[in-house]
Amino acid sequence: MTVYAEERQQAIAGLVTQRGRVAVTAVAEHFGVTTETVRRDLAVLERAGMLRRVHGGAVPVGTLTVVEPGLGERRTTRIEAKRRIAAAALTLVPPAHGSLILDGGSSTAALAEVLPGDRSLLAATNSVPIAARLSSAPGVTLHVLGGRVRGITQSAVGESTVAALAELRADVVFLGTNGISLAHGFSTPDEAEAAVKRAMTRAGQRVVVLADSSKLGREHLVRFAALTDVDVLITDDEADPAVVAELEQQGIEVLVA
Repeated sequence: MTVYAEERQQAIAGLVTQRGRVAVTAVAEHFGVTTETVRRDLAVLERAGMLRRVHGGAVPVGTLTVVEPGLGERRTTRIEAKRRIAAAALTLVPPAHGSLILDGGSSTAALAEVLPGDRSLLAATNSVPIAARLSSAPGVTLHVLGGRVRGITQSAVGESTVAALAELRADVVFLGTNGISLAHGFSTPDEAEAAVKRAMTRAGQRVVVLADSSKLGREHLVRFAALTDVDVLITDDEADPAVVAELEQQGIEVLVA
């Protein structure tokens, strides 16, 4: 059956919306056309404002952004999913006398709220709210990473923060992220935040990312970790199974809460 260009383009736009990202080669195979035909289709759809082209494919409009929501706004979105993610992350918290690093963010803050009080842990964080929470937590020895505090995330960033992390080696690092994609890895809008996250990634024996399903398929300005840098991703049950499978094929253990 012949599929006209307009029909194919509408179908491609639907796939991008559904999956969060499509690859040129996969779309070409799906519709039985050449990759050049798909690139022309994507160009038409981009001009119509229906998607945005990226290297090797396309993503929904607005997924490539430098806009960063504040911590207060993030705390009030997808609350139940973040609670489930935090509960699942508890299984990866090190045993007694272990060490962990907590990145600033709403998902890591949810984990800080439920850290077990029955074991001795050393916890390091650059987050002012997380540090305040853990300062009185039973069993936790708190190490606060200094630096310039960004109001939007309430987290310390800058050269001193990165330098302090270079001296640390923790059992587990728990990170948040603004975006996750196969092509761009784990990303965030701000360069200073990315530098700290990158240093945290290097400081962990095991790197765990906590991210609700809305982050999947999104790309932001600065990549702080490649897919191969992360050991475990914990997300919620609204995650696209196809995207989860693709991440697992890249060697990431994905836990769905």
